[in-house]
Amino acid sequence: MKFQLSDFEIEFYDQVVELWRRCEGIGLSGADSPENIGAYLRRNPGMSFVAIGGGEVVGAALSGHDGRRGYIHHLAVRPQWRGHGVGRELVDRCLQALAEAGIQKCHLFIYADNEEGMAFWRSVGWRPREELVVVSKNL
Repeated sequence: MKFQLSDFEIEFYDQVVELWRRCEGIGLSGADSPENIGAYLRRNPGMSFVAIGGGEVVGAALSGHDGRRGYIHHLAVRPQWRGHGVGRELVDRCLQALAEAGIQKCHLFIYADNEEGMAFWRSVGWRPREELVVVSKNL
């Protein structure tokens, strides 16, 4: 199956958010509004990507950094496109963009019960950090 990567531009937002909503293991919130995603993309230009196949978005990854560490958010691939290198290529492009910006380590968040997602991340060389716990606070 042929696909091509493109920078994630805000024009892809509707297709991408539909993909995120359809994929298990992706948690969306108000932080994923068009305004907030647009701001994230402007703050981190050239670091987030979409995969286009058959004229539609078949995969997406939101990526950026805080100046010290990189982050990948909401990697998703349409089920029928999984196993064809889409996710791996999206991750590789995100990591390349982060490295070019001088970022030396990247983190991501994954739901503890997302077994399929964890299997993917392990297959591309990522390992869970058992010594860390995430704490959050709504503002």
